[in-house]
Amino acid sequence: MDKLNQLLQHETIQITENQLKQLHTFTALLKEWNAIHNLTGAKTDREIYNNIIDALYPINFIQRPASLLDVGTGAGFPGLILTIAYPDIETVLCEPLNKRASFLKYATMELGLSHVSVVKKRVEAYHHTEPFDLITSRAVTNTKMLLELTHHLQNDQTHYLFYKGEQVFSELEAVESAFDYDIIQKNQRNYLYIKE
Repeated sequence: MDKLNQLLQHETIQITENQLKQLHTFTALLKEWNAIHNLTGAKTDREIYNNIIDALYPINFIQRPASLLDVGTGAGFPGLILTIAYPDIETVLCEPLNKRASFLKYATMELGLSHVSVVKKRVEAYHHTEPFDLITSRAVTNTKMLLELTHHLQNDQTHYLFYKGEQVFSELEAVESAFDYDIIQKNQRNYLYIKE
């Protein structure tokens, strides 16, 4: 059994054989592009696998979305990885930086992810006809700012999943509106899941 599969099983993350192949292909593509374009600090298989596990871990506790918007996808974490786990949902990866958006477009094509769109814009400049079911983000900005920047892309049913560090608690104090949320802690990661 390969290392990535072992890590996924250890975290009780259930994926198919085809999804595991896609994750391996993604790892190879990212290493290839990263060597030239420096897309992420994750350079080795193990570092990329750790980012994949971090991206996928929330599928153990979040409600399966019907549509997904990932803000500032970067090198693919978490949005591109989540869309591999959810192959039948409309997904938009919003990434303003040219080299990262180019990588995301290439990777989605190579992985056969026809349900994914890559938008090379800042999220506040992006408009969509329907509100998203789930909005995700990792390491983009603080919680209050993320909620403000995506306000035009959500409705009362939209859930949020933000990948945060220890600052999440002080960030929540700065948010004036009341909402239902959970914080799931794993190692140094705090997954902020806002349900309404």
